Amino acid sequence: MSKIGIIMGSKSDLPVMQDAIDILKQFNIDVEVDIVSAHRTPEKLFDYGKNAHTRGFSVIIAGAGGAAHLPGMIASLTPLPVIGVPVKSSNSIDGWDSVLSILQMPGGVPVATVALNGAKNAGILAAQIIGSSDTKVMDKIIAYKEDLKISVIESAKALK
Repeated sequence: MSKIGIIMGSKSDLPVMQDAIDILKQFNIDVEVDIVSAHRTPEKLFDYGKNAHTRGFSVIIAGAGGAAHLPGMIASLTPLPVIGVPVKSSNSIDGWDSVLSILQMPGGVPVATVALNGAKNAGILAAQIIGSSDTKVMDKIIAYKEDLKISVIESAKALK
């Protein structure tokens, strides 16, 4: 079974990252959550990045605020796909510093980047990556998207 690693720079990022945890659990995908600070625990960051693929992870979701180096540094160390979640934090410049730090990666070190505080979409994207080779997960994603469609149709009907 596939497993997603969800990491964040500090505990204060958890309220945002919880959306990724929740949606992945809804899809019955195993998650392992950890705090890995690019600046305060660089040794842990290097160990995590170098060994994630040997620990059964299929995708890593990395959330970070401020200078937001965590997603890019993890991407530089792992062969796995990395999804970055820019987090608007207390030391952030309206979140733009986080967005740009994660979005503007050099060639050869891709990080898929979602919207500011967009951890739910990071979880859905991670599930879609896994679903491309796991029909059970794909079926859950198809059902989820159908539910979204039905919700919009019902909301439109309620307006009339």
